[in-house]
Amino acid sequence: MNPLNEAELAEMVASAKGPVEIIGGGTRQIGEKLAGEPLYTKALTGVTLYEPEALTLVARAGTPVAEIEALLAKNNQHLPFEPMDCRALQGSEGEPTIGGMVATNASGPRRISALACRDSLIGVRFVDGMGNVIKNGGRVMKNVTGYDLVKLMAGSHGTLGVLTEVSFKLLPAARATASVLVAQDEAGAAETMARALGSPYDISGAAHIAGTTALRLEGLAGSVAYRSEALAKLLGGTVGEFDWQALRDVVAFAGKPGDVWRFSVRPSDGPALAKALRGLGAEEVILDWAGGLVWALAPAGTDLRAGLVSGHATVVRGSARPVFQPESAALAALSAGLRQRFDPRNILNTGRMG
Repeated sequence: MNPLNEAELAEMVASAKGPVEIIGGGTRQIGEKLAGEPLYTKALTGVTLYEPEALTLVARAGTPVAEIEALLAKNNQHLPFEPMDCRALQGSEGEPTIGGMVATNASGPRRISALACRDSLIGVRFVDGMGNVIKNGGRVMKNVTGYDLVKLMAGSHGTLGVLTEVSFKLLPAARATASVLVAQDEAGAAETMARALGSPYDISGAAHIAGTTALRLEGLAGSVAYRSEALAKLLGGTVGEFDWQALRDVVAFAGKPGDVWRFSVRPSDGPALAKALRGLGAEEVILDWAGGLVWALAPAGTDLRAGLVSGHATVVRGSARPVFQPESAALAALSAGLRQRFDPRNILNTGRMG
């Protein structure tokens, strides 16, 4: 199914006789291929509203992320949450779309300062499992009553509705960037990252990879130069080069055999989790979000969940199952209730999240 517009999509969903698999650019899908009939949204493209002065953008769900980023760059603006590009890690092709970005709540290293994709999302249009077109939110941030569908759709992996249009609040892009690097092991990384975040130097990235803790500072050139030197002195590090895009896209694990796991935990738990994961067979571990995001590469089929005390785990690439963290009884009941409300026929990405 290849709808050319929202009306066609709604009609196709309403008349569907069985499950459908929603595919945008096809670059962010995890887990086993679903049995449903493919429903492509890549024809739903185009920026429908862009107001640089108001820092607001509205685009159809099939619009390539690269197209959005190029448009914003002309006005020195950006999507503040730094969405990950999964193609290198997952070995996928195609073009990442802004709808897929929202459906997976894709958020990069800047999450510690700019929060997640869902926090910049201010409006959605989508087609529910009965073929109804639903709109929530708009061009400005505002309080809501009832379901906050904007937040609900971000990270739902297409199980509650097929996104057709999304609205974002933007931020100005940084004029300059610098990285402070500290050579140390994971045991000391948590304290270093916590000290950096507790300093007055406005950190926009904090990670540990391959024996190096990296802190990012962004802003005006003069300010960045002063803050980076001061932070380096405070932490006993140096100002140097660091590839934040490679960190964002977990390029270090790209092309390597094995399963790739993603853990979301309290930042203070990151180093201890990394140690536990290695004890369970993880070959490489990366800390991002000041320790709150842990990436692990492990032999195929290795179950690393035993190392998790709090938080949740996702198998981003590989054969380990289940892909998503099993829910508690209370959360499972809540999820089932939402699914019954928005997809009572259970046809949208059936089985994607359990």
